[in-house]
Amino acid sequence: MPYDILPITDMSDTETGCCPRFDPAAWDGLDLHFDNKLFVRAVTHAIFHVPVDMGRVFPRVHSHLEAAGAYDPNEFLVLSRDLGAWTSEHLFAAGKDVPGEDMVRLSGTFVTRVFDGPYSRMRDWCAEMEALARERGNPDGRLYFYYTTCPKCAKHYGHNYVVGFAEV
Repeated sequence: MPYDILPITDMSDTETGCCPRFDPAAWDGLDLHFDNKLFVRAVTHAIFHVPVDMGRVFPRVHSHLEAAGAYDPNEFLVLSRDLGAWTSEHLFAAGKDVPGEDMVRLSGTFVTRVFDGPYSRMRDWCAEMEALARERGNPDGRLYFYYTTCPKCAKHYGHNYVVGFAEV
């Protein structure tokens, strides 16, 4: 697979009517290079790192992406990172500019690793991704995480897959 193309998620493979089934093998160990990849940037609030308004922000952004014709199910990706105990940043892949939303472009090379488990393991996953970035020569590389399913769907499927992205 070329290193600038995301694995395709079959959006029709859903038993829940919500999140599609996730294929961890397609996402693990990738080297992805983004060259000014376009995203909608949204911010959510948290209380000691626990998000409180994702259920409002995510549907808003998704509906704006669809209304603008900027949503491509073959390029579906939401990268999230913790900005502190009170806020998180989320980057929604976009095919073009979305009116009324904060648009950003992301460049860099990222390596991925797929994790499966409860969100309480996030500290361990961050440490593992930081170590991976250090091993690859970028100790200050940005970390993002792609939460592949909502908590309800993760429970249904029996897996809570989270893809770590470390800038290398």
